[in-house]
Amino acid sequence: MISFDLSLYLILDPDLCSGPQGMIDTARIGAQNGVTMVQLRAPRWKKRLWFETARLLKEMLAPLGVPLIINDQIDVALAIDADGVHVGQEDLPPDVVRRLLGPGKLLGISVANREQLDASDLSGVDYIGAGPIYPTRTKLDAAPALGVDGFAELRRAIHLPTVAIGGIQANLCSPLITAGAQGVAVVSAICGQPDAATATVALRQEIDRAAQRRS
Repeated sequence: MISFDLSLYLILDPDLCSGPQGMIDTARIGAQNGVTMVQLRAPRWKKRLWFETARLLKEMLAPLGVPLIINDQIDVALAIDADGVHVGQEDLPPDVVRRLLGPGKLLGISVANREQLDASDLSGVDYIGAGPIYPTRTKLDAAPALGVDGFAELRRAIHLPTVAIGGIQANLCSPLITAGAQGVAVVSAICGQPDAATATVALRQEIDRAAQRRS
């Protein structure tokens, strides 16, 4: 099993990052300044672009020790030997994804509420992405926002490492860590920021302070 740290999980957005090279540059800056995992998500892309960008991301992130997770595209993940796959509720079931990936890769699943949690087969899952916490413009089909209290209630029912996701900015991390999140997943808090390095450091510092207080 690949070791992983959910504390600052960057989800790359092709629009906010201005395309593939911007995604690679953003991921590099993030990884150099405290990002602990990176996910490639580009739902409107053709498969070749997925493959080429994922391959370059893997080559760049591997020496930095930051896992690359592919959103949904299991064939791309296998083709470039990515570190794992993240699936949503409408993607392939996690038990099928685990069988395709094999035992040595990470598998995450998105859960928006208790009903989805109870209906999900989590036997082969390594972590859960819970949210959206706040309204978000980067995922147009997102479920209703949980808020911090809703996240805390859902977190108490989850027995796997959990990353909070959805509309999270630098000043919104601490309550989620206090509520039990192992980390936060962000998109616009880093992607498209005028100074991605400074934005990443600010997030990292807030997460670390909150984790220290919780411990």
